[in-house]
Amino acid sequence: MNILKNYINGTWQHSTSKETIDVVNPANQDTLAKVPYGPETKKDLDHAVSAAQNAYNEWRNVPVIKRVQVLYRLKSLLEENMEPLAKIITEESGKTKAESLGEIQRAIENVEVACGTPMLMAGDVIEDIATGIDEMMIRQPLGIAACITPFNFPSMIVFWFLPYAIATGNAFIVKPSEKVPLTMMKIFELLDQLDMPKGLVSLVHGGKDSVDAILEHPKIKAISFVGSTPVARYIYSKGTANGKRVQAQGGAKNPVVILPDSDIEMSTKIIADSVYGCAGQRCLAASTIITVDDQKREIKDALYETVKSRTTGYGWDDSVSMGPVITPESKNRIEGLIQKGIDEGAKLLLDGRKTSISGYENGNFIAPTILENVALDKELITTEIFGPVMSLISMKNIDEALAFVNSSSYGNMACLFTGSGANARKFRNEADAGNIGINIGVAAPMAQFPFSGWKDSFFGDLHGQGKHAIEFFTQTKVIIERWPNIWSRKF
Repeated sequence: MNILKNYINGTWQHSTSKETIDVVNPANQDTLAKVPYGPETKKDLDHAVSAAQNAYNEWRNVPVIKRVQVLYRLKSLLEENMEPLAKIITEESGKTKAESLGEIQRAIENVEVACGTPMLMAGDVIEDIATGIDEMMIRQPLGIAACITPFNFPSMIVFWFLPYAIATGNAFIVKPSEKVPLTMMKIFELLDQLDMPKGLVSLVHGGKDSVDAILEHPKIKAISFVGSTPVARYIYSKGTANGKRVQAQGGAKNPVVILPDSDIEMSTKIIADSVYGCAGQRCLAASTIITVDDQKREIKDALYETVKSRTTGYGWDDSVSMGPVITPESKNRIEGLIQKGIDEGAKLLLDGRKTSISGYENGNFIAPTILENVALDKELITTEIFGPVMSLISMKNIDEALAFVNSSSYGNMACLFTGSGANARKFRNEADAGNIGINIGVAAPMAQFPFSGWKDSFFGDLHGQGKHAIEFFTQTKVIIERWPNIWSRKF
């Protein structure tokens, strides 16, 4: 069985750790590889940091216009390898083919935006702040940055950070999720083809021991993370306590409000894609669906008819619209939450438990599930299910719906479906969430904009992507200078 190597100092190296865990295909439980794990992986990080420091000392002095040239080449390599990368994503994470290809496209878009770093990291100048005195602000790199990435987007999340970090002059270390490391192995094969100093980018495997080593290492200056809220809070607390700059994206419980004046046919299709895309395992998955003044059940019935027609199965099959969840443990947890919702009084409209797919009987499959009348004062309404489960609740008007939306401890995304511009404006102005969708089911910002998040969905100040990423990976330096005209006095 293939034991995955680290990429350190421009070469593939065996881990110092002899302990490994399996990388498993969630559709059939086949073991795809073994990934290094355990406390000895801390030594691997030390080696990567040492190489990164040497590379940074060289790279920071390379003109930014030359630094971004490697990103143009990287964009081409990603485009040339879209299908092989997508196949790996599907194999290790369970996504559908379309979802995997879409993820790679999002990664490419971030590379494109980072190519504009020569303009994005420009400073400011004021001439004559006092007679003969000028002041300017410039941006310089931090040093070594690292990211700790989740299982649900094996490629895209890294590209919220990596292209911006190296374009602004930093070295960068990636610690991929131990559940889905194979995609990043392929991406580093592509990075290996770029003209960069050895050690500028590194790949280090491992679990919590590797994470703690990143959080504690004195030479790592910035950390980017995406994952659950409890872990995001831990990353932010420990990272900042060690003097690091941290951006930590947490979990979510994304509400979607449907008003009776919306286009019901269009809205229900978009909402179904939001709830069940990536088997509900994304931080922008719609979770709680709030129907407003739906006394005739037109919206609920339309949602039910749309959802029940979705096909669950192996993701690389073009006829499949939803794949498995990531692990048997995730499957058991989600099914337990479904039962908890029923025990708390919810009505089960569509039950996706006990789903068996021919040829993939060992897979972690849960078909689309709908729970109606979920209790507002019980655990299920506040818990991030992270699976293909729709919770349906009813409210009288938009004000009641907004009050519910804003009562959540999460603030990643909130969406409204309506035909009213006034209601849309009210919602986008008053909803307490960092990403707002109007007649959009997944309010995922394009790469030019920050991937925002509020409350317990984000810890930090600057988000991933766009100008926020440029600011995160640079520090400002202010220069105030005077040049007396000594020549006029001399002559």
